[in-house]
Amino acid sequence: MKAAKIAYKPIGLALGAVSGMAAGALFKQTWKMLGHDEDAPDATDEDRSWREVLLAATLQGAIFAAVKAAVDRAGATATRRLTGTWPG
Repeated sequence: MKAAKIAYKPIGLALGAVSGMAAGALFKQTWKMLGHDEDAPDATDEDRSWREVLLAATLQGAIFAAVKAAVDRAGATATRRLTGTWPG
């Protein structure tokens, strides 16, 4: 089992990078669909309200967590199908 975990590490890292890019793109599109500016506010944007900054941060966190979990789960499932062993 330890060999499967070690072998899965590089795959998990690559999937993490891909999921981060996908989540970023999804968040950007979602932010636009909600009728906000092109770019989401940063916490230090002086011209943005507390409400807008906190809404953006909450939405971004939820999207990143959901995409990461979905990609990690799909990677682990695919690994089990290919090797017969769960990598986690």
